Amino acid sequence: MWKTGILLLLWVLLASGELQQEKEPRRLPPPGKLDFGYPPVGVYETLAYYEPGPIGILFHMVQGFLCAVQPNAFPHDLIVKLAKDKFGAIKTEYQKAIYYEIGFLICAAVGLLFAVLLPIVGLFFCMCRCCDNCGGEMHQRQRKNADCRRGLLGTLLFSTSLVVTIGVLCAYAANQNLSSQVKNIRRLVNSNMRDLHTFANDTPMQIDYLISQYPTAKNKVIYDLDNIGPLLGGRIHDQLAVEVSPALDRVLQMAGAMRETKEALDNVHVGLEVLQEGTGKLDFNLSLVRTSINRTLNDPGCHDEKSDATSAQLCRNIRQSLSQLQISANFTRLPKVNTQLEKVNNVLKTDLSAIVQRGYSSLNDTPHMVIEQTRSVVENVKSLLDGIGNDISSFSKAFPVQSCLSNFTVFINHAHAKIEDLYPEIDKMDFYRWIGCIGLCCMIVLVLAFNYLGLLCGTLGYDKHASPTTRGCISNTGGTMLMAGVGFSFIFSWVLMGVVTTIFLAGGNMEKLLCEPFHTKEVFKVVDTPYLVNPDWKNFIPGYMYNDSNLELTAESLYSTCKENKGIYSAMRLDKIFDISSFLNTAAFTKDVVGQLDSVKIDLRGIILLEAEGKQNLRDFSEAGLSEINYADYLEEVNKGVTVVDLLSFARELEAQTDLMPRGTLQTALKGHVGTLRQIHKQQIISMEQAMKYVRARGALNQSMRFLERTASDLPNKVLAILDVIDTAQYLISQNATHLINQETGTFSATIVGYFHQYIDWVKTSLALEVAPCKPFSNVVDTVEIFACSFLVDSMNTFWMGLGCSTLFLLPSIILAVKLAKYYRRMDTEDVYDDIETVPMKTMEIGNNGYHSERSQGIPNPMMTSIPTYETMNRFPRASAPPRHIDW
Repeated sequence: MWKTGILLLLWVLLASGELQQEKEPRRLPPPGKLDFGYPPVGVYETLAYYEPGPIGILFHMVQGFLCAVQPNAFPHDLIVKLAKDKFGAIKTEYQKAIYYEIGFLICAAVGLLFAVLLPIVGLFFCMCRCCDNCGGEMHQRQRKNADCRRGLLGTLLFSTSLVVTIGVLCAYAANQNLSSQVKNIRRLVNSNMRDLHTFANDTPMQIDYLISQYPTAKNKVIYDLDNIGPLLGGRIHDQLAVEVSPALDRVLQMAGAMRETKEALDNVHVGLEVLQEGTGKLDFNLSLVRTSINRTLNDPGCHDEKSDATSAQLCRNIRQSLSQLQISANFTRLPKVNTQLEKVNNVLKTDLSAIVQRGYSSLNDTPHMVIEQTRSVVENVKSLLDGIGNDISSFSKAFPVQSCLSNFTVFINHAHAKIEDLYPEIDKMDFYRWIGCIGLCCMIVLVLAFNYLGLLCGTLGYDKHASPTTRGCISNTGGTMLMAGVGFSFIFSWVLMGVVTTIFLAGGNMEKLLCEPFHTKEVFKVVDTPYLVNPDWKNFIPGYMYNDSNLELTAESLYSTCKENKGIYSAMRLDKIFDISSFLNTAAFTKDVVGQLDSVKIDLRGIILLEAEGKQNLRDFSEAGLSEINYADYLEEVNKGVTVVDLLSFARELEAQTDLMPRGTLQTALKGHVGTLRQIHKQQIISMEQAMKYVRARGALNQSMRFLERTASDLPNKVLAILDVIDTAQYLISQNATHLINQETGTFSATIVGYFHQYIDWVKTSLALEVAPCKPFSNVVDTVEIFACSFLVDSMNTFWMGLGCSTLFLLPSIILAVKLAKYYRRMDTEDVYDDIETVPMKTMEIGNNGYHSERSQGIPNPMMTSIPTYETMNRFPRASAPPRHIDW
C-alpha cells in the first residue's frame, strides 16, 4: 500500500509541474526577469538532532575506547561479499572477519576468562580459608609498620571503592539516560508524523500556486502587446535612426548655414552703404581743406625768404605734407552683394527647418504605425493566451491529486497507529530493562556498601592500644563487613562480567558497523553497491520502484537531497522516469503565438524624410551665386584705416609749426585750418572709425562668408551629396527595411515566448527545490538513527563501560579487603614478645593457643624478669574475645 501511495503522489507532483522545453531555444537575449514569488511551504517542526549534554563526555570516552579496541577501517568489501553470497562466503572469508573482530574477540576472551576463573578462584579461596590459610588463621603477627600498612591498605581500598563507585554512577546515568530518552520517542515520532501530514497537506496548495502563477507571465505578455508600439516600434525606430538621423542632421545643418549666410550678406550690404557714403563725404571735405591750405600758403609771407626764412621753410614743409590729407580705404570700388542677398532671401522663403522637422516627426511616428498595423495580431495573441491558461488549468484537474494524497494520509495514519500500539510494549520492555540494569548496579552497590561500612566501622572502632585479641566490637564488625564484601564480590562478579561481555560485543559492533559508518556515509556505499540486493538490479531503489535499475538514483543521493530539503521531484529523479511532454508541451503552447507574431507585416513607406520642396530649396541655395563675391577685395578694404594719416596728429603738427611763425594773418589763417581739421575728425572720422569697428566686430559673419567662399566652388557637390544621403535613407525605409523589421519582430516574438520559458523554468526549479520538500523523509531516517545510536547504542555502551570498570576493580577490592580485614577483626591469638626490641619468641605447643605463657605454666622465666609484665588478661578480660572457630 505504501509503495502505491508514494508512486501516486510522485506522479501527481510530476504531472502538475513538469513543463517540456522546446528542442531548439528561441533566439533571444534574456527578457525582463519575472517575479513569480515562492510556493507556500509549511514549516517542518522535527529537529532531527540530538545533543546528549554532559553525558556526551562519557559517550565520547566509550567511542574513543572502541576506536582503540577496533582501529580497523570499515570492512566495506567484506560486508558486500557476505551480503552477495548470503553469508555463504563466511567459510572462506572468516580470517578477514576474525582480523576485523580481533580487538573485540580479545576483550571478550578476557571477559569470559574473568567470568569463568573468578568463581573457581573464589571457591578455592573459601576452601583455603577454611583450612586457616589465605588469611583464614585468626592470628595477626605484630610488626612495627602495622599502622602504616593498615593506613595504606585502607586508603587503597577506599580509592578502589571510589573508582568502582564512579563506574556504577556512570552505568546508572547511562541507564537513566536511556529510560528518559525512550520517553522522547513518542514526541519524535509524533513530530515526524505531523511533518508527513504537513507534506501531504501542503503539496496541493503548492501545485495550485504553480498553476496560479501562469497569469504573471500572461499579464506580462499582455503588457508588452499593449505597448508593442514603444517596444517593437521603438526598436525599429532606433535601428532606422542610426542611418536616417545623420542624413536629416546634415540637411538641418545646411538650413542653419542658409540663415547664417543671409545674416552675413545683410551685414555686408549695410556696412558697404554706410562706409561708401562716409568715405565720399570725408574725401570731399579733405579736398576742400587741402585747397584752402594751399591758398593760405600762397601768402607773400611764405615766399619772402630774405625777411623771414623760417616762415618760408615752414610753409614748404606744410605744403609737402598736404598730400597726406586724403582717405585710405576706398569702399566705393567694392561690388555690392544685392543679387546674392536677394537669391538667399528667396531661398529662405521656404522653411527648410520645418520640412526637416516634418521628416523627423514622420520617422518618430514609427511606433504609432506599428500599433496600427499590428492591432489584429495583438488581439489574436491575447485570445491565444486565454486558451493556454484554460489548457493548463484543465490539465491540473485531470489528475486525482486529492485522492492520491488521501491514500498517502491513510497510510501515514495506519503506520502511526501501528507505532502507537507498540508504545506499551516498549515501555514494558524498557521497564524490565531498567529493573535488570538497576539490579546489576545494586550487586556492585552491595559490595560497595560493605566496603564503605567496613572502612567506616573499622576506622572508627579501631583502638591502637588494644591488642589483636581484644579489639572492640565495632572494629570487628568492620572487618567482618569487609569480608562480606569479598564474598559478595566472588558471588556477583562473574555474573556482572558475563553481562558486560555480552553487551560489549553487541553494542561495540553496532557502534562500529552501523552508527559510525552512518555518519561517514559508508553504510550508504554498502547499500548502493551495484547488484547487491538483486543480481539483476544495478541500483535497487529505481529497480524496485520503477523497474529501471540503470537510473542513477542511490540511497545516499536520495537521503542527501532530502536532507537539503529539496523537492521530492529532484530527490527521486522523476524527470528521468516520467515523460509527460504529451500532456504539457510548451512548443504546442507557443506555436500559435509564434505563428501570429511572425505574421506581422509592417510597412514604413509612409515615412517621408525630405519633401520635394525641401530638396528644391537645397538646389536653389547651391545656385545663389555665393562664389561670385570678391571676398579678397572686401577684406582688404576693411582692414585699411579711414585716412592715410591720423588727422589729429596732423592737426597738432600743423599747429606746432604755425606757432613758430610770427603773428599775423598767415598764422591766424593756418590756425583756422587746424580747427577745421579737428572738426572734421570729430564729426566724420570718429563716426567712420566706429563704422569700421562695427564691420570688424562682425568678423564672425565675415569668417562665415570666408568659409562659404572657400566652399562655394564645391557647394553644389555638397548639396548633391546631402540629397544622395537623403535618397539612400528614404530607399532604406521604403524598400530595404524588411530585414530590419523581421529581425526586430523576431526579437519581440522571442521576448514574448521568453516569458513562457521563464514560467516553465520557474516551475521546474520550484519542483526541484521547493515543491513537496522531502525533509520529513530524511528526518525519519535521522530519527531512527538517533533512537538506535544516540539513545540505545551510546547509552548501552556507556552502561557496560561503567559496569565493566566497576567489575574489574572488584579484583583489587577483594585483595585489599582481605588484607585490611586482619587489622579490624578480633583475633583468637596474638604474638608475645621477650622484650620490646626483639622479634617474637619461638612458640611452643603448650596450651590452647600454642604460645608460651609465663602464667599458664607457673614457671618463672628468667629472661622476662627484667621486663614489666603486660597483663593482657587483667586489662582486657579474655571473656570479651570470641571463641576460636576452625572454619572462620
